[in-house]
This record gives sequence, C-alpha cells and structure tokens, in this order.
Amino acid sequence: MTLTKKVTQKAEFNQRIKTYILLLVAFYLTISVVGIPLLLIWLLGVGQHVSKRFFESLECKLTQKHLEFRKGVLFKLEKTIPLENIQDITFIENPLLKYLDLNILKIETAGQSNPQGSDMKLIGIIDSLAFKEKILRQRALIKNDNFPESTEKGVGNQQIIKILKEIRDILVDIKNK
Repeated sequence: MTLTKKVTQKAEFNQRIKTYILLLVAFYLTISVVGIPLLLIWLLGVGQHVSKRFFESLECKLTQKHLEFRKGVLFKLEKTIPLENIQDITFIENPLLKYLDLNILKIETAGQSNPQGSDMKLIGIIDSLAFKEKILRQRALIKNDNFPESTEKGVGNQQIIKILKEIRDILVDIKNK
C-alpha cells in the first residue's frame, strides 16, 4: 500500500467492535477448561486494552481497483484484493452481532486458496450496505472498462459487427478456393 492510489471510499468501523471482541474471546475462554482461570484477567483489563488496540488498528479502503484491509494487535494482517476478482459479498449476523448492532461482510474471490471459504471478513462497518454497494459499483466500472463495447476505447457494436462480417467473408473465400 505504499503506492499512491485514489481512495474512493474509506470504511468507518463501529465502536461496538471492542465489546464484540471482548465478549467473543471471553466466550472461547469460558468453553475451554484451560481458559477459565484467564477469564478474570481478560475481563478486568487485558481484554479491554487488546480490543481497544484491535479497533484502532482496523482500516479498510476502497480504491479505484482494489479493496485494502489492515487489522491486528500482535499479528498484523494486510490484504489487498483486486476488485475484478471479487465473486461474492455476503452479510453475516448472529445473535451477539445483532444485539450489538453489528454485521460481518464476507468477501469471496475467484481462485481463492483459503480452505475456510472467504478471503476477507469485515466486522462492524458503519453503513455496511452502502459500502457493499460502492464495492459492487466500482467493480462494475472496472469490468465495463475492460469490455470491448466501451465507448471510451472507440470500439462500438457496429464496428465489431463490421469486422466480424469481414472475417466471415474472408473465411468463405478461403473455403471456396
């Protein structure tokens, strides 16, 4: 992400992600026998600090050709997904997310090598439906720019038909000889 790219949309994240992270880790500590002694430490200080730092590290930008995402406290993750590779964007809700008024945008790409089935999960984007629409709109713009019917490239339907007819006529002449 060192190159200067025009950012078309920057996602804002809901502050309630901190509570979600705190409760999610507390849940996993509770269901594990080893984590029960750590639960009190997590809830009284460490969890609040870690969830705050996690929230501060979240960054998601939609550029003209990519979706860029950063997150992490101890282990940093940075992903850049070309928009033309995006196949599906899914909304995920569960009871805890619904209670906190959050949702997850799950983004799947073509040729994904991730066995879990998605390339990116964005938790708690404010107005995530509008962000999803912007991603799809920008993806459509890229796909239309690469399509030969684009008027910007000076190639129209009539010109394509004319060229195809010429090719057909040449092939008929070759066949007749």
